[in-house]
Parts: sequence; C-alpha cells; structure tokens
Amino acid sequence: RRARVGIGVEVPGRGQQGEGGDVAPQARLAATGAQALEPTMQALGYLPVDALQTLFQGLDPLTGVRKFLTFARLNQDSTKAETFVALEDWLNDGVPLAAPVARECLYGWYGRNDAARGRWRIAGRAVDPGRVSQPALCLLPAQDRIVPPAAAAALGAALPNAEVRSPALGHIGMVVSGKAKREAWVPLADWLSRAAG
Repeated sequence: RRARVGIGVEVPGRGQQGEGGDVAPQARLAATGAQALEPTMQALGYLPVDALQTLFQGLDPLTGVRKFLTFARLNQDSTKAETFVALEDWLNDGVPLAAPVARECLYGWYGRNDAARGRWRIAGRAVDPGRVSQPALCLLPAQDRIVPPAAAAALGAALPNAEVRSPALGHIGMVVSGKAKREAWVPLADWLSRAAG
C-alpha cells in the first residue's frame, strides 16, 4: 500500500467557510491578484517567485512589517539574526510556478474553489478524497495564513483513513521554524515508518 500525505486541500461540501464551497476573502484576494499577473504569465510562461511572494504578502500586508521590526530588534550578530537572514534567503530563492500550475492553484483552488466543489480534476478524473483508502497523514498548520486551517481540516475529515495533526505552526513554519522538527518532521517520519512497516 502506498501512503499519501495531504497538506491543505479542500474537499467537496466543505469549503473554506463551510458547506457549499464558499471561498474565504483572502482566497478571493489572492485569485484577483493573480489575474493581474496574467499578462506576465502569458509572456513568460511562468509566475515569477517575486510575484508569488507579493501575492502571499498581500494576504496579510502587516506580516512583513512585523517580521522586519522583530528582526530590527535582534542583536545583528546573534544566531537568531543569522537564522532570520538564512530563512529570508531561502524563501526568496524559490522556483517559479509554471503558468498552468499557477492558474490551477490560484484561479481554481483559491478563486473558484474547484476542489471543494468537486471540479478539481487530474488526468480528467475528479479528485474525491472519500475514495482514497490508503492511510493518510494530514499535517494542518494551525497558524497558516496562506491555506486557512478550516479549509485544510476538511481534507482530514473527508479522508476515510486519515490521521490529522494540527501543529501550532504556520505555512512556512511547518518546514523551517525552530519547532518544525518536533512538531512536524518527527511526527511525519514516525508516521511514514508506521505506514511502511
């Protein structure tokens, strides 16, 4: 049996704001912002990393201000300051999204809420989490500002054989925060060991 790991996907009947697949305001904002970038995607064939970062920053514009105010208060020779700079370098050194992927994620998942409405398709077939019989682990970061936790929780509820965990982390914090190892990496490694064994 192959195990599947789900992180933040909506499911039919359980949209970002509840039954019926309603889309949260922040999702509409991201989708609208992405539409403004359509000429760029058409010309380049991809969505540049800087444009993607700008879209996500627009979901909570004060996040960047708070983040850099915190950095300004750090001892600039400290390990915390060094870690901050390394994280910012990593975040801004991403891979651009191919235009078709960007459109599906931003217009489909965010804007139209295709996944929650049963319209998300892979190879022409509708994605239906209720039909996934393999074991699944859903790590749903409780402090996620990009994928609303309530939207992500719907996936765990729809998968018939899912273990759901909600670490007190954010979208990026799941991967790189000081608590990521304890809250996400170790539970994931343990779950994969159990699922493979």
